[in-house]
Amino acid sequence: MPTNVKGPAIFLAQFAGDAAPFNSWDAICRWAAGLGYEGVQLPSWDGRLFDLAKAAASKGYCDEIAGVAKSHGLAITELSTHLQGQLVAVNPAYDTAFDGFAPPQVHGKPKERQAWAVEQMKQAAKASRHLGLDAHVTFSGALAWPYVYPWPQRPAGLIEAAFAELGKRWTPILDAFDEVGVDVCYEIHPGEDIFDGATFEMFVDAVGGHKRAAINYDPSHFVLQQLDYLAFIDIYHERIKAFHVKDAEFNPDGRQGVYSGYQPWVSRAGRFRSLGDGQVDFSSIFSKMAQYGYDSWAVLEWECALKHPEDGAREGAEFIRSHLIRVTEKAFDDFAGAETDTKQINAMLGL
Repeated sequence: MPTNVKGPAIFLAQFAGDAAPFNSWDAICRWAAGLGYEGVQLPSWDGRLFDLAKAAASKGYCDEIAGVAKSHGLAITELSTHLQGQLVAVNPAYDTAFDGFAPPQVHGKPKERQAWAVEQMKQAAKASRHLGLDAHVTFSGALAWPYVYPWPQRPAGLIEAAFAELGKRWTPILDAFDEVGVDVCYEIHPGEDIFDGATFEMFVDAVGGHKRAAINYDPSHFVLQQLDYLAFIDIYHERIKAFHVKDAEFNPDGRQGVYSGYQPWVSRAGRFRSLGDGQVDFSSIFSKMAQYGYDSWAVLEWECALKHPEDGAREGAEFIRSHLIRVTEKAFDDFAGAETDTKQINAMLGL
């Protein structure tokens, strides 16, 4: 039966900083609650807000973290390991660029960095369970992404080998999450090997159809790829266990299209926008989520090339709230109904 989407909630990664109120867990929760949010998605790598190793080892610490949020009327929606998940699989072309996501002691050491990322993911599984969460959001990382466009021609078997290795790396992590009853929700995102529906299916095959392999649905990335983000829900709704509410726009012209000519975000044909400022049809998205019984959180992820983040956050709470659908418990035409009469049915059918 259809159920109600929860929200509004906000992903804190883009807001955490060294200045108040964004530099401590208590203060940032107070700020989010003051804007009308009811949930917060917690970036697990930000030591100003959270200690992942401590959370994995101590339920008491997790109770304290959840208690602070609750004192402000907030729930923790999910933990995020987007940065650590990225490092589970890194093509050598990106080694230097992605070293910044890891601690200094593993910089320049791809194998050690990858092992660190796997351990981080397993800690996140334990921490998620200690927090009473059923879903977790992350990135898949990428081995094949540099070869996304088939020129020069890809050697036969390259993509298959990349996904086989991706599956090999992620299966033990998915098993760790399965042991604690938590879904791993991959954000479908360019730059990851899982960037659309076809690649998600390839990944699910590579992990043997693992039941914990789920989706963090974010329509903004589909707008920028020109993928049908509503049909995506129809196809993959059974695997959608998390939801980033993020807007985007795509305005191609005579100079730019999907690839946007190496331009900065503000000048790109495809760019992210604050909620309501882009082209995403959120009314239809929330309707489909209600139709298919999605009952988890709607989480604002603010990324915009134009608007100030605090303005985007303030407007986002009401935007999400205005799109939440309280699912009806009865059919609209119940008033005209009648009890089942077998004789009447048979007569109407000539039986």
